Amino acid sequence: MRRMTMALMSMTLGGAAFGQEDTVRPAPRIDATPPTAAAAPDAEARAEPEDIQRPQTRPADLNDAQAKAEAARDAAFRDWLAAFRGRALTQGVSSATFDAAMTDVSYLSDVIDRDRNQAEFTMPIWTYLDRAVSDARVEAGQAALAKQARLLEAIETRYGVEKEIVAAVWGMESAYGTRRGDLPVMSSLATLAHDGRRGRFFEAQLVAALQILQAGDVTAPDMLGSWAGAMGHTQFIPTSFIAYAVDFTGDGKRDIWGDNPADALASTAAYLSGFGWVTGQPWGVEVQLPDDFDYALAARSVKKLPSDWAGLGVTAVSGEPVDDYGEASILLPAGAAGVAFMTFPNFAVIERYNAADAYVIGVGHLADRIGGGDPFQAEWPRDERALSFDERVELQELLTAAGFNTRGADGKIGPNSITAIRGFQRARGLSPDGYASLSLLNTLRDRSG
Repeated sequence: MRRMTMALMSMTLGGAAFGQEDTVRPAPRIDATPPTAAAAPDAEARAEPEDIQRPQTRPADLNDAQAKAEAARDAAFRDWLAAFRGRALTQGVSSATFDAAMTDVSYLSDVIDRDRNQAEFTMPIWTYLDRAVSDARVEAGQAALAKQARLLEAIETRYGVEKEIVAAVWGMESAYGTRRGDLPVMSSLATLAHDGRRGRFFEAQLVAALQILQAGDVTAPDMLGSWAGAMGHTQFIPTSFIAYAVDFTGDGKRDIWGDNPADALASTAAYLSGFGWVTGQPWGVEVQLPDDFDYALAARSVKKLPSDWAGLGVTAVSGEPVDDYGEASILLPAGAAGVAFMTFPNFAVIERYNAADAYVIGVGHLADRIGGGDPFQAEWPRDERALSFDERVELQELLTAAGFNTRGADGKIGPNSITAIRGFQRARGLSPDGYASLSLLNTLRDRSG
């Protein structure tokens, strides 16, 4: 069961659209603590005369050691490729396809650095949305919608996914095609598959990429993407491409990489349609809650028609009942102090692209803004900051110590933690919104201290 809210998210959300210039990356930590003293020499070691200095490692020695390490790494990579060849051929990849595609594949150490050093860097949902749905991105989306009007209308007619939603995914994933990724996908995936940390997943993607090449949709030099192998205007991974990509132009190729976005945008619509997109149903609607709202009802498992929610005092921000588009849940991504949403089944469809609530809200709100909708009316609690991983673990430990068992302290605020938070909030006379806030953590610290 998914957690109710995700006010914290990795900077990888939103695909390639959040490029270097858009991303606030954590600065290297400057450790003020003095380095630990070297271990004492072995008892049998003799002290050396003071005038005798230990030999220093020369730059040439370092370069030689590095060269040997890289040679050993490259040899291991080549051995892995040779073993992988047999596994790929058993899955329908021809020897001709494999040999042609893998001839120029190389180990990309930068890809491993990116995969290894995804240091936790979280931000509040409002900061993420400020960037995801900035005025510049909205204006660019409106321009893209106007430029590709005939194409997007034809895609909407065929797949039933509104053109604004398709354009919003395009904007989130590649800034409307301006940042599609420039790394060779075969080398990226081979590097990650060989590395082994998520080897099974990336090997499956590499086999799928070979199958795409074998089908003739693209050539290896043109198969470019992100460091993790996401490709094209809307950042499909190879297995999703095989399952959902379409040849909308009718030229015999499913081309999501080229300057013409037609196949990529149609493939995105086909993907969303395949997961049950309901034409005419919103992803969600901003709502206002009554003062006596029962926050236990703000859960994905609680579904009611908007007319039934209206009977409980939940209305659109205009004060009018929300139309009965279908059963809906209440989502509070920043707790009682932030913006509230009534979410519909299409919310879950967008989640198939990226499961983070922040991403789904970003796509949905960007689509609404591209279509002329208003910014959110309620305010976010901008004086709050996101809890770090260590703080979330501490929160869980303090809740359990206070008698509200989170059933583990893993830093993930899931259903058990939300239930524990609500129990503690009720006991303290607080709004039981289940939100893991800094103020809640400080309250727990004060209690335990």
